[in-house]
Amino acid sequence: MREVVTVQVGGFANFVGSHFWNFQDELLGLADDPAADAAFRTAPLDMDVLYRTGETLQGVSTYCPRLVSVGSRGSLGSLSSSGAPSLSSAASDQLNVTTWSGNVTRSVEKQHGRNLFLQSLTEQEPNPSTSNGGNNSQKSVEDKDLVECLEKDVNFWTDYTKVQYHPQSLYEMYGSWTDFDKFDNFGTAREVVSEWSLMEEMNEKLRFFVEECDHIQGIQFIVDDSGGFSSIAATYLENIADDYTNTPVLLYCVRDPVTHGSSRNQRDTITRSLHDAVSLSKLSSFCSLMVPIGLPSLSQSSLSPFLSIQDAKPFHSSAISAAAIHSVTVPFRLQNAGPASNIAHSSGNIDMRELVHIISDQGRQNMVTALDVAMPAPSLKDGNDLWNMKSLRTLTPEISDEEEDPYSVESLVVHGVLRAGGHRASISQVKDSVYSAYEGRATKPKFSHLSVSPCPLPIPLPFPSIFRSHIGQHGEILSNHAEGTQPKGSLDVESIPMAARLRSSNAVLPFIERRSLSLQKFGVARGSLGTQILRDWGFGREEMEDMSEHLSKMVRAFHPEGGLTSDSD
Repeated sequence: MREVVTVQVGGFANFVGSHFWNFQDELLGLADDPAADAAFRTAPLDMDVLYRTGETLQGVSTYCPRLVSVGSRGSLGSLSSSGAPSLSSAASDQLNVTTWSGNVTRSVEKQHGRNLFLQSLTEQEPNPSTSNGGNNSQKSVEDKDLVECLEKDVNFWTDYTKVQYHPQSLYEMYGSWTDFDKFDNFGTAREVVSEWSLMEEMNEKLRFFVEECDHIQGIQFIVDDSGGFSSIAATYLENIADDYTNTPVLLYCVRDPVTHGSSRNQRDTITRSLHDAVSLSKLSSFCSLMVPIGLPSLSQSSLSPFLSIQDAKPFHSSAISAAAIHSVTVPFRLQNAGPASNIAHSSGNIDMRELVHIISDQGRQNMVTALDVAMPAPSLKDGNDLWNMKSLRTLTPEISDEEEDPYSVESLVVHGVLRAGGHRASISQVKDSVYSAYEGRATKPKFSHLSVSPCPLPIPLPFPSIFRSHIGQHGEILSNHAEGTQPKGSLDVESIPMAARLRSSNAVLPFIERRSLSLQKFGVARGSLGTQILRDWGFGREEMEDMSEHLSKMVRAFHPEGGLTSDSD
């Protein structure tokens, strides 16, 4: 078993993480449920890769995510930083120390109430979030109420989490400098990263989880890089690079569609362009692989024929990112097929270091990767039909549609795919279909890796109602369905087949070039309008030029002087 430690930094990153851990929690429950689909009960996933076993002071066994979550003050909602529900005012009164006899001035932060879903986790038995509906009509009515509550009453990422967190996992940043309403660019976090004690507390939380690992395979790092948390993450990543030199870091840069709003004036436009450029330069300097995720609109994207997403709801948009990240991590957890195991249960397990090598060390030395997803993945058809590669839709912004790149490198994960008639496709059927699809492409990638698992993505109760009416109970695409009905959620869709692809190709070049040119034009060139902005952010002339050169080098990776050959290593 090779462990993965997860880090989540920033508001939207924690929204994504909340869905991600709900998927894992659902998998754990279904694995022990005799009534669950066999694909879940026999899933070849080693959950110890992401989770740790522990014990409370009272001797109660625990199984918690190996996670560090960093957020702004008040971002935990009704959850305390210990991972437990916040104390009520009455309960906190009982903790008052009475040795002081003088006057007392008390400031109490407004407490956030627990919504109906969170109340149900502790008040109902059995836990309604561990199944997708039931035979009891009263239960069904209650579940509908919970679904409605989640669609209307999610303000924090903790409002829909059903996971027990370790006391070392959650970190809220406190301090007089935390005006998070203005925490919207790289420079706004200067005071945070300059305060040694805060960064050291974050380092200590990570150290707790890393040092208890026997054989860590890497760190998966999810950051909301749309504002000041990008700067905090860059410093955090630099510390990780210093402390854990040989540990791969897979970085997901996630953005809420709402953050793509138009700028109000020229200064805002320049500030946003410089933020994007500096974020790319700094974050990419301290990770092994970088995956930008966050389209300006999901409701109008190529996913919209299957998914009904409200861009204004982070609860909706973060679910898509989380599902894609879950799929990408499946190969890290696929159990090795030993002599006594059933090899038909999975194929293509790799660890994080191997993935980094596949994507960034083959041909081009490029470490910015596009993420494409099929949600749901198409079924295999009878006969010799090829698996539909065009079903993969990108979640990475500002990239080209060009797929004809002979030097591209891909890692494709397909899990839970169905065949005609709604039956689960075998591993060999999926592999044959996908390999045939690769062979049928006009321009084949330089290298591709395929991982396959029969286990689909489970849809837990705290999942948004985003599926179109023609998506069936197991994620199949229905030919006969009622038009114009309300979007479906976890009460109607139990699981979906998924496919996700990490792709290093010239498609990501526009994403990098735009940021490189922005830094040159607005920050480095003489008389640039943004030079003072960068100075206000704490950057001197030499550091500006270093960041610009770093981005230029990333662009040059796509235009090597000697060219690339198709058989290059």
